[in-house]
Amino acid sequence: MIRISFPDNSSKGIAPGTTGCDVALSISKGLAKKAIAFELDGLLFDLFSTVLHDGRIRIITAGDDESINIIRHSAAHLLAAAVLELYPDAKFGIGPSIENGFYYDIDIPGFKGDKDLEAIRSRMKRLVKKNLPFERKEMSYGEALQFFSAGNERFKIELLKEIKDRGETITVYTLDGFTDLCRGPHVPSTKFLANFELLSVAGAYWRGSEENEMLTRIYGTAFHSREDLQSHLHLLEEAKKRDHRKLGVELELFSIKGMGGAGFVYWLPKGTIVKENLENLWKDAHRRAGYQLVSTPHIAPVDLWKTSGHYNYYRDNMYFTEVENGEYALKPMNCPGHIIIYKNSKRSYKELPMRIAELGTVYRYERSGALHGLMRVRGFTVDDGHIFCTADQIVSEIQDVVRFALYFLKMFDFGYQIELSLMDPDDPEHYAGDPADWVKVEPLLAKALDDMGEDYKTVIGEAAFYGPKVDIKLRDALGRYWQGPTVQFDFNIPSRFDLEYIGPDGAAHRVYMVHRALFGSIERFIGNLIEHYTGNFPGWLAPVQLVILPITSTQNDFAERLYNRAADAGLRCELDNRSETIGYRIRDAETGKVPYMFVVGEREVGSETVAVRRHGEGNIGTLSIDEAVQVVVDASARPALPERR
Repeated sequence: MIRISFPDNSSKGIAPGTTGCDVALSISKGLAKKAIAFELDGLLFDLFSTVLHDGRIRIITAGDDESINIIRHSAAHLLAAAVLELYPDAKFGIGPSIENGFYYDIDIPGFKGDKDLEAIRSRMKRLVKKNLPFERKEMSYGEALQFFSAGNERFKIELLKEIKDRGETITVYTLDGFTDLCRGPHVPSTKFLANFELLSVAGAYWRGSEENEMLTRIYGTAFHSREDLQSHLHLLEEAKKRDHRKLGVELELFSIKGMGGAGFVYWLPKGTIVKENLENLWKDAHRRAGYQLVSTPHIAPVDLWKTSGHYNYYRDNMYFTEVENGEYALKPMNCPGHIIIYKNSKRSYKELPMRIAELGTVYRYERSGALHGLMRVRGFTVDDGHIFCTADQIVSEIQDVVRFALYFLKMFDFGYQIELSLMDPDDPEHYAGDPADWVKVEPLLAKALDDMGEDYKTVIGEAAFYGPKVDIKLRDALGRYWQGPTVQFDFNIPSRFDLEYIGPDGAAHRVYMVHRALFGSIERFIGNLIEHYTGNFPGWLAPVQLVILPITSTQNDFAERLYNRAADAGLRCELDNRSETIGYRIRDAETGKVPYMFVVGEREVGSETVAVRRHGEGNIGTLSIDEAVQVVVDASARPALPERR
């Protein structure tokens, strides 16, 4: 007999050959009906697989967290089966589940793009209604190679050859007429895949390499329930409205296309206002927080990057050039420049902690297929900062950086979650520095967060090779998480550059070093802001804070007086006295997401008043000139700076 235990700590004996489905059925028919897989000692198996040994078992149903990836991976096979029916000559690459969905990369002769999706979607629905089983089979390497060679499945053959020497059991799954090389597990049958949708079509190089052929990538999504699917589709529609690439064009913020080169951002006048106001607040806040601002060159000798270690890890993403027979590189990060500044003179413990920061533009080669608006570019500005401190200053410095990061996130009403990424204790050779130093510092980072009362998730094995880190993911108005502030401890650079300070004992000591970026990429952060606010920036960031609208030309003189009054109050305002109707001009200002409008007609001129409109709300009342201007001034006030350090 095989002995299995359950989540409630009860246990029972089962006969050899018992499947996960048999176990579920022994508990209840209802459970067996909802079950899609089972977990044995932390590993997932198909529902109809045999329970092979003693262990702790859990039946996975459609409502469990583990089930969603199984459903989505199975939906990718469903997609492939439908494509094969419609396009018998199709050749299949890979079809994984991904965050919020799945995709399949396929060579589809005769495929016409989005217009053909409906036929595929219809065929998938037909396969769901048939309630077809997913059939698992084990093969030897020779059998699998013969099978996929018979169908000339060149991509599967390439994948198969890579696992030949790993000694893995080769498994394939068949759904209708489609057989795939796959580890599984999968849902028992297609009835569990009713809640799917196909989303889009894109091109994708096989295995992400531009040297390989371009395949068709079909994206889709799948959920446990129809309600979850509809909710997600609604979220996608809302995300389209907020897409910073679309709004960036409509609001005339930036240009990222044409002869300027893919992946390089050209800030238009209105976008430059947003960027400069954000950066000016950043500078003032950093000075208040005890940072010294610095500036470093965009280019440096390659030897500098070799000393720092960045050359070994980043050279495939760096740009190089020759200068007077020497090799130079455009900087992919600002760290080495800040090291040069620290080493500019001998440092005393009395100078520590030394905090330096820079809005430094860096350059990294990204493949064209990875570029995405402001979120993924080849040239971007990083709000880099480095803190040089002693061991007994680490906790307070980490806490101050985390508070500083949250100051900015809360300013923009972003939610957040914190992760503490630590080394893998079973693989110490993968990390720079003395393991004993890691053991000393990692608890200090945890203590810093614990003492602040912040909730955080500990992630083992996710530390950077050079040190543990605190990552803060920002959550936008749609509940999406994005890469946000990061605080990284560094055991690598201080050793490579022999960074020291003179202690009170008169001896040299190794300095501790912390990297931190609060916005990360300024470009990506502005992209986040655009989508978070749907382009409705807070008043202090809005490129145009006020537009003045005379109803007819007879009010132009009064409108110009209003414009001068508002401009003297420090407002960014425009006078729109075009000959179009007042309704057209109001709609134009609404489309441009201008926070306030002053509408003036004959009545307002006679009473020296202003009809005030607020974006998205309409008319909010008639006020005197001074009152109206003050309303906009108050709404455009810059946030308060953090407490002085």
